[in-house]
Amino acid sequence: MAGRVVYAAFEVQFPLGGIRVLSQQVGLLREAGVEAYRWTPTPGFRYTWFEDDVPTLSGMNLELDEDDVLVLPEVSVTASHDPAPGGRKVIYSQNQYLNFLTCPDLDPYPGWSTPASLWAISDAAVAMLGRALPHMESHLVPNVVDAELFRPAADRVRRIAWMPRKRPIESTLLRRLLKADPRSQGVELHDISSVPHEEVARVLSETSVFVALGAPEGEGFGLPPAEAMASGCLVTGYAGGVPELFESPSAWRVPELETAALADKALELLDLPGQDEVRRAGRQWIQDRYNTKTATDALIEGIRRARALPGGPATATHPNAWMSELAKFFPRPPEMATPVEARG
Repeated sequence: MAGRVVYAAFEVQFPLGGIRVLSQQVGLLREAGVEAYRWTPTPGFRYTWFEDDVPTLSGMNLELDEDDVLVLPEVSVTASHDPAPGGRKVIYSQNQYLNFLTCPDLDPYPGWSTPASLWAISDAAVAMLGRALPHMESHLVPNVVDAELFRPAADRVRRIAWMPRKRPIESTLLRRLLKADPRSQGVELHDISSVPHEEVARVLSETSVFVALGAPEGEGFGLPPAEAMASGCLVTGYAGGVPELFESPSAWRVPELETAALADKALELLDLPGQDEVRRAGRQWIQDRYNTKTATDALIEGIRRARALPGGPATATHPNAWMSELAKFFPRPPEMATPVEARG
């Protein structure tokens, strides 16, 4: 396949699943024979919170050839910046609920000099963006769940785990509800916070039940519950706008903000009859859907569609150039103040 595929990535040194996903996609494309790169402005920049050996381009500007495709995060779209006038571009939406955060009144979207392709990461996102942007064809590029890293341990602990980062207040309430319930006697309550990806995998491999809280504004996919199922956990929680994950045989959906019902379901699942078979079925369900082949095939098709749109050579500007404009839409994440163990 002629031409490069270049992913523009923001330089943030705290765990952010979307950055890991796009870095993973660079690797998948290169394995498929596509010349793919991640693009960050600072020469020599590497993420310290995962093993980062992704081929990388640097500099604030980049010359694109006619067959090159620039992939940009949805939150980099603003009314006043075309990142590569005349070039071929993809808007990679990893959260449909945030798609218009930085451009609420932009019509037609994205307002660039050439039409852009649109990728999304779940069936629900494809359907929603198809309605919100009827002039654009949304293409599904499913995530990959690393079933080698996220796999069951030999022994399982009587443990309920969750990630409090996106709902810290409700996480505190959940812990109080679980701790006060007599059924939690002898149960380890583990909120997974600010640890490397490998430590998350270790904790989940031994955990009995994972509670999916997700983001209050909704999720594009929800990697933690998918990784928990791959690890053999029983999962309960909020769908967060991604109902297909709760079609798994090892997942139970609870209505949004019914925290007491969530605690009840987590405690009930600890003693689910026949749970070993359910755990195996849930892991297989994840492996069948979110693997490297399905993702690579979708990426190749997405690139083909992007190259079929009008476009040519262009000078690209990294969206970091308008970071001060973008930053006003985002609160300062607590992770920025929390050191994360550097990897290798």
